Order: sequence, then structure tokens, then C-alpha cells
Amino acid sequence: MNIAVYGWGQMGKLLCDTIDKSKNLNLIGIIDPFSLGKDSRIIENLENISIIPDVLIDFSHFSNSDKILPWIVANNVPTLIATTGHSVDQQKKINRGAETVPILKATNTSLGISLITELLGTLVSSLEDWDIELIEKHHNKKIDAPSGTAQSLLEKINDTLTSKRELVYGRKGISPRKKEEIGVHVVRGGSIVGEHSIIFAGDDEVIEIKHEAHSKMIFVNGALKGATWLYSQKPGLYTMRDIFK
Repeated sequence: MNIAVYGWGQMGKLLCDTIDKSKNLNLIGIIDPFSLGKDSRIIENLENISIIPDVLIDFSHFSNSDKILPWIVANNVPTLIATTGHSVDQQKKINRGAETVPILKATNTSLGISLITELLGTLVSSLEDWDIELIEKHHNKKIDAPSGTAQSLLEKINDTLTSKRELVYGRKGISPRKKEEIGVHVVRGGSIVGEHSIIFAGDDEVIEIKHEAHSKMIFVNGALKGATWLYSQKPGLYTMRDIFK
């Protein structure tokens, strides 16, 4: 399968190295105007690509979606978008693009996070009356807070609850906790790859679901699994959870 990668940052480099080592995957192009000359396959934009890929994987920045979407629609290229921080308008454009080509939008390409998200549906339905808190931790260079993954987990929780709860970011002052809220806490420090904990606190017992990313390879492996799956799908907007169905 021929793959093109948009973005040659830390994740993009690791993804390209992994594709190069694969027997079944072929890296045909890397799009990154800021890294020209660092690899012979790096090109400035999608219009300069010599071979139309079977799948495009975007590990760049949400601002590039306005360049990517028209091209993948025009060339009918299934695309995995692994960036976060899209505006409401950008998300609408992604939704429209998915009417023409298969798009997998992943705030987190870890298979473990995908499974936890599915598990949340069962837990939340059974623990409607429990207090819910979410804690997420990342390295000190991450710019968005809460993380896209945290937002996806919170969306899953609220979509499952009978009545949506207010998201309360951080906690200070003197007041009791309200029942109709979900506490959201963000930690940024050091080189933490990624950690997400969802706490369900009831009377006299606590359930905590926790996922720790110990290496960025989990995101690379998940992205390649998702891209391989996406290649044979019909147009539509997918998530990592769909590959388990």
C-alpha cells in the first residue's frame, strides 16, 4: 500500500521510519515545506506529489486541513487525520469532505484509548449517580489543553449520560462539589508522553480507568492499523473505534 505522510515533526518522522521498515507499506512522499532538503522524499505541497497515494496520514497541524481537504476530495484519497485543535468551521469542512472520501479523524491513534472509549459507554450507563473526574497529563511542549483525547473522552461520557453535565476545569475556592458536573484537570510537565485517568467515585468505593502512553510508537502502530483499515472503506467520517466493529 502506498502511503503519503503530511508533517515531518516527531510523530511524522517516527511514522516514516516505521513505514520504511515495513514489507507491505511504501512511503511515496512526505509533505512538509519547513523540512525541505532533510529527506529526498520531502516536498513542499500535495500538488507536487508524483504518485497519488492509496492513503494519506496527516500528523502535522490543524491549520493544514484547509490545504489537505480540497486535494484529497479532488484525488479521492482516503485520509487519516491525526491532528487536534480544529475549529468548528474546520470540522464542518471535514464532515463535508467525508461525504466524498473516507476520513478517519483520530484525536488519539492508540488502540488502548479506543478500547477505553468503548468501555466508557458501559461504565457510564451503570454509574449514572457517581461523581466523575478526568485527569490528563502531557509533556511541557503540548500547546492545547485539555488534550484532544480528553475532549473525546468527555464527549463520550456526556453523550452517554441521561443528562449532560457541566465541565469544570480545575478546582479552587470554598464550595462543595456539584452533582451535575465533571471535573477536568490538566497537568503539563517534563516529557510525559500521555496519561488519561477517568475516576468514578461512589459511596465507599472508587473505580479508576487509566491509560498510560510509554512510547509514541503506540500512536504510530495505531495510525498504520487505522490507515490500512481505512483504505477499503466507503466514504464517511470514521473514528479509531470503528476499526474494532
